[in-house]
Amino acid sequence: MTTAQFTASEIASVLQKLRDHKPLVHNLTNQVVMNVSANALLAIGASPIMSHAPEELEELGMAVSSTVINIGTLDNVTVASKLTAARIARDSNKPWALDPVGAGATQFRLDVTNRLLDLRPAVIRCNASEAIAIALHQRGGSGVDSNDSSDEVLPVLHRAARNLQTVFAVTGRHDYVTDGQRLAKLSNGHPMMAAVTGTGCQSTAITGAFLAIEQDPWLAAVASLAVFGIAGQLAAEESAGPGSLQLKMLDRLYTLTAEDIEQHLVIECQNLSE
Repeated sequence: MTTAQFTASEIASVLQKLRDHKPLVHNLTNQVVMNVSANALLAIGASPIMSHAPEELEELGMAVSSTVINIGTLDNVTVASKLTAARIARDSNKPWALDPVGAGATQFRLDVTNRLLDLRPAVIRCNASEAIAIALHQRGGSGVDSNDSSDEVLPVLHRAARNLQTVFAVTGRHDYVTDGQRLAKLSNGHPMMAAVTGTGCQSTAITGAFLAIEQDPWLAAVASLAVFGIAGQLAAEESAGPGSLQLKMLDRLYTLTAEDIEQHLVIECQNLSE
C-alpha cells in the first residue's frame, strides 16, 4: 500500500507531468458547464473532447487517455451515452471519473448513479450530500450546491470507498480524498467559489486529466483538488465577485507555479490503518 504522504513538490511534479503530456480527456458533461469545463481543462494543460454522440463513443474511447462522466443534465439519450462511455473505459482499462450531480435529489438520478457505479469509476468527485446518497444508497441531502461538512460521515465514506473499490473526492469547506486506506484533508479554496456555477464540475474535469497521467487514483484526486483549490484561492484574492472570479480562476490554472503550490498548500494525510 502506498503511504498517505503527498508533498507540495510532488503535487507540482504531477502538474508538470500533466502539462508536458497534454492528455486527451473525453467529457460527457452537463449542458450548463460544458464551456467552462473545456476551458478549465485547456488552462491546466489538458486537451478536452466534449461529446455525447453515440456514433463516435467507441472510437473516442480508444483514442482518449481518460473519461469524465457528469450527470448534471440527464435524459434517456445522454444516460445511454454515459453508460456506454463508462463501459468502454472499463473494458479498455482506462480511468474514468464520475460526478454524480444531485445523486440523492431524485430516484432517477440515484438509479443512474448506481448503474454507473457498477462500471467502476476510478474517482467519484462529489459534495458531501451526494457522497452520503451513494454510500447509503438512499435519496436525500442538500443538492448540487451542498457545503455540508464531511467530517461526521468520513467513516461511512471510508467503508463505501473500500466496498466500491474507488476513491471519494468530496469537496466543501474542506476537501477530503479517501480510498478507504488513506485520507487526505485539503484546506484551500475560497467560499466565493460556491457562488460560481460549475466549479465542482470543473474540479471533476481536472481530476479526469490528472487520472490520465497518474496511475494511483488517490494521488491523482489529491493533486487535482490541491491545484484547483489553490488556483481558486488565489483567484478569489484578486476578484471583486463571482463574475471576475470565473475568469481569474482560468488565469490562475494556466499560470499556477510550483512556488504557488509550495507556498499555499494546506494538506493533512494519514493512513487509516494506523
